[in-house]
Parts: sequence; structure tokens; C-alpha cells
Amino acid sequence: QVQLVESGGGLVQPGGSLRLSCAASGSISSINAMGWYRQAPGQQRELVAAIVSGGSTKYVDSVKGRFTISRDNAKNTIYLQMNSLKPEDTAVYYCNAGRKLGTDSIWYYQRLNIWGQGTQVTVSS
Repeated sequence: QVQLVESGGGLVQPGGSLRLSCAASGSISSINAMGWYRQAPGQQRELVAAIVSGGSTKYVDSVKGRFTISRDNAKNTIYLQMNSLKPEDTAVYYCNAGRKLGTDSIWYYQRLNIWGQGTQVTVSS
């Protein structure tokens, strides 16, 4: 079983930055991909960014150039660095464990039902 614990959310002004962290523990050897999702009130949960074991990353268009997903294998931790934050980035952010489908050059993220507890990010002046 895999456990995910998130940290790093909070209130920030538009244009500001936050960094989210997600520490994984348990049977993590079966996990070859991880992602960050977000869910705003009244909206569906969406995949924001994903990273696979080879280091390749994907982002939803709305955050490209502003968010960066990274990992520290020694700490079994992934991060989401969020810069130039906008009010529309306000949501609960969730860490997810998943699988990479496809090849190293063309891959897709398949989420598993393994979630962190969620952390609130609010962008407001």
C-alpha cells in the first residue's frame, strides 16, 4: 500500500509563488508515475502535471511555463513549483500515484486510486 502526504498550500497574492510537496511511503516500487491534480469548487478534478520514472513531464496547457513538477528520488518526494499564480489557480491540490502507459517518447498518465489528503491553494489579493 502507498501513502501520500502533501504540504505547502496556502494563501498567496496574484503573481506570487508556492511550492507543494508530496511525500510517498509504503510499496512505492510499483509506482512509475506521479501527478498533481486540482479541483476547484463546482468543477471536476483535473490533472495539472505528471512526472514519470524517466523524468519526462507533462502539463495542462493552462499552467505551462508557470508550474514545474519535479522529484527527489532519495526522499520519495515530488514537488509542484507554482509561479505567476492567478486567481483561477485557486483549488484544492491533490497528489496522486499512477502509472505510465506507452513509450518513453509518447506516454499517458493513468491515475490510480491513491491520493493525498489535499492542500488548499488560494490566490487572492
